[in-house]
Amino acid sequence: MTIKVIRGNPTPEELAAALAVVRARAAALAAAVPDQPPGTKDAWSDPSRIARQRLPQPSQNAWTRTYWPG
Repeated sequence: MTIKVIRGNPTPEELAAALAVVRARAAALAAAVPDQPPGTKDAWSDPSRIARQRLPQPSQNAWTRTYWPG
């Protein structure tokens, strides 16, 4: 991880304090999130829980059955 100072001229103490906050936040997030293998989703974010069956795909003439108010 790289931290870059964009503006200003912080002292070494200020940089150390900022780095301590970032590390503490990262450690808190790592402790709060349960260990999951990479690439797996939890059930809450799984879209299949909302749509239990596949939605029908539109056919070639689907545009003729749409409604456009005149």
